[in-house]
Amino acid sequence: MANVSVFCFLASYVVTFALELTRLMRRSPVKRFIMLGFASAGFLAHTFYLLYRGLERDLPPLLSSTQDWVLVLAWLATLFYLFVSTLDRDLAIGLFLLPLVLLLIVAANFLSAQTMPLVGVVRSWAMLHASLLVLGITGVIVGFVLSMMYLVQHRRLKSKQTSSTGLKLPSLAKLARWNWWAVMISFPLLTLGMGTGVWLGFLSRKVPEPISYSDPVVIVNSVGWLMMAAFLIWLSMKRNSAGKHVASMTTWAFGFLLLTLIGTQLLVNGGFESWH
Repeated sequence: MANVSVFCFLASYVVTFALELTRLMRRSPVKRFIMLGFASAGFLAHTFYLLYRGLERDLPPLLSSTQDWVLVLAWLATLFYLFVSTLDRDLAIGLFLLPLVLLLIVAANFLSAQTMPLVGVVRSWAMLHASLLVLGITGVIVGFVLSMMYLVQHRRLKSKQTSSTGLKLPSLAKLARWNWWAVMISFPLLTLGMGTGVWLGFLSRKVPEPISYSDPVVIVNSVGWLMMAAFLIWLSMKRNSAGKHVASMTTWAFGFLLLTLIGTQLLVNGGFESWH
């Protein structure tokens, strides 16, 4: 495991995405087998890398550093891709999801690899907080991808291009329903994550470097949660709104949330780290 580097699984995911792009022109069982092979190999290397980082620091990857936390987020997104791709051999979810996975891995390289001293004092609460947030943001990523798929499918139907041989997408009704569930699942997880974060801040008074509620990351996360709450209220009130309008709102809301969360981490905790 010590010899596995970020480049190993990043390169595998790049090849997988390139193969996904070639399927737009022509589908092939052999090509799909090779594509899933590269994705699985990358996922395995990704798993070994996170396990080694955890063993190296005697901490779960979610707590070892901000850098590893984002890599766990990319790992969960890849797991979702493999799961869906295995169930449906023709669904083109990789075209929408893999670019986000690649961006997360690249962004992680510029985040801090230092362990927060807080985790040694309130490790169980820190683990719960990090787990809830990473699952909630994974739900946000899934919702973002589903909304993008909805908009593309809507455009194809409107242009009568559904006969395209390489791109297979679910019906608008399914995408709208799945998108709604992604929102409804991710928001409670993020809410619980925010709640445990507040409690974690209270407990952090026991350590030399306590969490400050005025920290830019804390403020941005709070604003992101408020935006999610406002979006959920709007979605509940507009349940019968046109699916395209809901998908557009989801794309903008979730896209902005992801951009601000990762962008703030890059600005506040960023630093050029060597890939190893």
